[in-house]
Amino acid sequence: MSAMDTEGTVLAAAQGLLVLVPLIVGVVPVAMLIGVVWWGRRKRQQQPPPPRPEEQPRLPDSGPVHEVREHREPNELPPSEHRSTPHELKRTNRS
Repeated sequence: MSAMDTEGTVLAAAQGLLVLVPLIVGVVPVAMLIGVVWWGRRKRQQQPPPPRPEEQPRLPDSGPVHEVREHREPNELPPSEHRSTPHELKRTNRS
């Protein structure tokens, strides 16, 4: 074997790596995505099925529930130069 043949073999091996690396970089994410989709479908099959129409929530016999609106008078603070802190304010009847 001559020196020229050896150099050609080394260059060919390097070019083979240049083709192989992008191929692996592309195949690995695709394989991971396929695995994730397969795992997700398997998990989805383990879940209970969606409720049938007769299992859906129904409106009460008394009809829809309406919200209660209240109008409260504001608890005005007397004007002053002094800034009030929370502990100085009147206590409200909140539960």
